[in-house]
Amino acid sequence: MKTYFYKKLIFPLIIFSLISFACQKSPEINDIIETVNLNSGMTDSLTISDIFYAENYNNLSLIKQNNINVKFNYNKTKLILTPNEDFEGMTFIPFKFENTIYQIPVRVNKRQFFTFTFKPKKKYKSVYLFGSFNGWDRANLKMNNNNGVFATRISLEPGRYQYKFFADGEELLDPNNPVKISNGMGSFNSVLNVESKHKTQPFLHILNSKISDNNYKFSFVYTNKENNENIKPKNVFALLNDIKINPSSLELNKNTITVTLKKNELIGKKVLRLAVTQNGQTSNIQNIILFDGKPAGSDNKHFTWHDAIIYSTLIDRFKDGDKTINKPIKQDSLFAKANYMGGDFQGIIDKFNDGYFDKLGITTLWISPVYDNPNKAFREYPKPYRWFSGYHGYWPIKPRSVEEEFGTMEKLKELVKTAHKHNVKVLLDIVAHHVHIDHPYFKEHREWFGKLRLPNGKLNIRIWDEQRLTTWFEPFLPSFDFLNSQKAIDVVSEDAIWWLKNTGADGFRQDAVKHIPNKFWRSFNRRLKKEVGIPENRTVFQMGETFGSYSLVKSYVNNGQLPAQFNFNLYDVAIPTFLNKDASFSQLDKELKKGLFIFGENNLMGNIMDSQDKDRYMAYADSDLTSSSNSIEIGWNNPPEVNYPSSYKKLRLYLSYLLTIPGIPTIFYGDEIGMTGAADPDNRRMMRFDDQLNKYEKENFNKVTALIKLRKDHPALRYGDYYSIIADKNIFAYIRSDLNERILVVLNKSTDEQTVKLFLPSFYNTKKLESLVSGETVSLNNNETQLKIKGIGYNIYKLK
Repeated sequence: MKTYFYKKLIFPLIIFSLISFACQKSPEINDIIETVNLNSGMTDSLTISDIFYAENYNNLSLIKQNNINVKFNYNKTKLILTPNEDFEGMTFIPFKFENTIYQIPVRVNKRQFFTFTFKPKKKYKSVYLFGSFNGWDRANLKMNNNNGVFATRISLEPGRYQYKFFADGEELLDPNNPVKISNGMGSFNSVLNVESKHKTQPFLHILNSKISDNNYKFSFVYTNKENNENIKPKNVFALLNDIKINPSSLELNKNTITVTLKKNELIGKKVLRLAVTQNGQTSNIQNIILFDGKPAGSDNKHFTWHDAIIYSTLIDRFKDGDKTINKPIKQDSLFAKANYMGGDFQGIIDKFNDGYFDKLGITTLWISPVYDNPNKAFREYPKPYRWFSGYHGYWPIKPRSVEEEFGTMEKLKELVKTAHKHNVKVLLDIVAHHVHIDHPYFKEHREWFGKLRLPNGKLNIRIWDEQRLTTWFEPFLPSFDFLNSQKAIDVVSEDAIWWLKNTGADGFRQDAVKHIPNKFWRSFNRRLKKEVGIPENRTVFQMGETFGSYSLVKSYVNNGQLPAQFNFNLYDVAIPTFLNKDASFSQLDKELKKGLFIFGENNLMGNIMDSQDKDRYMAYADSDLTSSSNSIEIGWNNPPEVNYPSSYKKLRLYLSYLLTIPGIPTIFYGDEIGMTGAADPDNRRMMRFDDQLNKYEKENFNKVTALIKLRKDHPALRYGDYYSIIADKNIFAYIRSDLNERILVVLNKSTDEQTVKLFLPSFYNTKKLESLVSGETVSLNNNETQLKIKGIGYNIYKLK
């Protein structure tokens, strides 16, 4: 009896255990592994946790690759990569993880080298080259002195670079280079434009997709004006998510590629990636996001962060919804524009409830920090030592309390819930770099923070580049020493996740990213995925803020740290291009392509016209500011006003560009009405609505909302590739294509109407253009047409 009972009990348990073990699925890589850009013959490294997320990497092994030498570092936390000196083009680095072979896509380029020389009129002991190519570091590119001529040689990718010489403490322009640009701080920088060694770049176009039986077919066309050879299988690189597509699924017909995938391969969310490399030149990488085989954006069922249209607002400056909590700081030296103005959570809720955001059409709201801030004013460090309050929210004095001037924690939760009812996501602004000196963390744990004085006795305040990871922003804002305190990392991470969970928000805007070490972001992102992303099966979006070189910005953007940052490098080229009548769109076109190359063709980088840290575009468009203006003093002493109605057209022209390029557009509150303003705090005026607006502002609101609606209604503007066809002094024309549609954007910054002659690729098979702005249609004859674009105007067409 006992034996029978034992067998009856134990045998089923053994069978159940065996079945359970057999059914356990090996951990999969859920991240889309980003393309890595390397240079021929130059060794680089990748932190493995930046490539993809996993609980651990014990079962990771490398597979030999012929064109790149790949090995682990000593503790198996990094890959060391050295491409062959004679190799250029695209390839895959295969690796095995949990019994599955994955691929890291790699582009290898041969960089161009440039020699900078400087022959000063007086003697200098040491001279350094610094600029946008090295994050404005004044100490890492020393120039060699050869009989009074200083020189150094560096490699640069195609693009536009600003630079200076740093000679014994003096910042000097390049006397041999007449091209210069204002740096926005009362001085100028020299400018170098680096052209590509290739006259034209190959392009891989989307052709179409077809469904037959259980097969999905996706077709593409490769064009290269410098090479008419037909492509061969060895030229094509294709991935579904991170797994190489079997060559048998690829059909080549001259320069047309068709990828055939079975229906069961496309269940759920998938990303199809395809590129062509030929004779050292690599095309753009097509990124097709699919949901059950259908292209993203074909319906409204699947939100991704490519659908985001961000609206950024300072809580205190938006709308006063509850006057009973208004208590501005009383201080004789504190002027009104640096004090609290009454905006609060209730004011934002009111604008949701009266339909303002519905009409505007934005999909994501980024609100300024909600932390409790000090109830007294503090004097800023630089001259003329003005006084400020913490109305902006960036001086936290408590880790988990809201600012009473904005409302309560319950009211913040109501704001998030209200936004969600209107299908708007919410991003909280997180301050991880510093706290205020009144914060309990600083009072009780000084060991978590860096020192105010450097070893040489100099105050470590606003030394943005040389002391990037340790500098304080103000004497009353101590910065965390994350490099030497894991406890500080853990506590700050816990607080951020607490805010996310307790408010119901959807993600973060991360402040001052470049002043925080990668160590922090890796630790925080890992914790965020483990505690929120994976258990709740959602993507917590984060947008970072870094002013610096492309390489510095990119060092934080990957699967192990942040998904995106604001693209200030693109902004720095776009602003003068639109404002200067003699500037060509060709440079902006190159900068756009550079960003797509570095951050990926389907990136989530944030694009801006205005921000809380920038002069408002309208102040330049209306001629109140110029590139050499002292915008800080103008903002305090002679604040701009809009005098010319035509300036609204200039603003809308820029927004027509902003809302039709790859990346995530960000509307700074007031852009929709054409608000003007000089430097902070003049660019942070109180928002106005309804009867407070003049007729030009009301017209601007309606036309900007129409542009936002176009982006929301047309997935090619959110998911499509970028193919420029004209970029000259007056006209900028480009096409955004996805598997749903093709959209043509034509911008004219000249004050005169322009006749634009267009040639479209024959395989587009375009018969007519339908204006999405006016509804007019234009016919094509042999793929050619002429368009008339009004002065300081734009038109956006759907290709039929």
